[in-house]
Amino acid sequence: MIRLDKYLADMGIGTRQEVKKYIRQGRVLVNEEIAKKPELKIKEEKDQVSFDGANVVYATYEYYMMNKPQGVISATEDKRDQTVVDLIVDKKRGDLFPVGRLDKDTEGLLLITNDGALAHRLLSPKKHVDKCYYARIEGKVTVEDVRAFANGVNIGTVDEPERTMAARLEIVESDAISTIRLTIQEGKFHQVKRMFQAVDKKVIYLKRERMGSLVLDENLKPGEYRILTDEELKNL
Repeated sequence: MIRLDKYLADMGIGTRQEVKKYIRQGRVLVNEEIAKKPELKIKEEKDQVSFDGANVVYATYEYYMMNKPQGVISATEDKRDQTVVDLIVDKKRGDLFPVGRLDKDTEGLLLITNDGALAHRLLSPKKHVDKCYYARIEGKVTVEDVRAFANGVNIGTVDEPERTMAARLEIVESDAISTIRLTIQEGKFHQVKRMFQAVDKKVIYLKRERMGSLVLDENLKPGEYRILTDEELKNL
């Protein structure tokens, strides 16, 4: 059971204080009767709650797969830029967050949820969860780069080294502009870009294709999203 004000706040109706005001105004019904107390206990699976005539169905967790577009930041809120959470217009929960970060100019797979335990399992380096990226690189990617990434590279400085874990670099095409796929098990700040900087090359396009068992749906255009399927959630 859950308090009525928390029920409504969790579902994004407003803050706890705003919700209490709505209840006092008689805008909230429970089982078709006007609710009078914010502390009223609600059985999420049984009681019917409505706000301004619209049903409010409680969802403990929500899971969305998004194809993140460029120009949008991986955050819950921002005063200047649009966030990935802003793009989910039909969300029920008010506490969604992106699992990990993709740079503003990076595209691709992003999981958005309010399941903190799942997020921790996916992001912890100790769990060794693969994160696979497709990228275009300014410069000729070589077999020496493959070996260097497999051994780990220093993305810090000489005085303050920061060595990456072993990573799997696959060369799709090696030319003045190379195309590659890179699989890492970490999520350091600007990691992929810094790894290529360490071998004197520059990332000019970056897209995440996979995180663990979750693969980007090729039918999702940049900025589009969908709810995870039961099988995808089970595999995660």
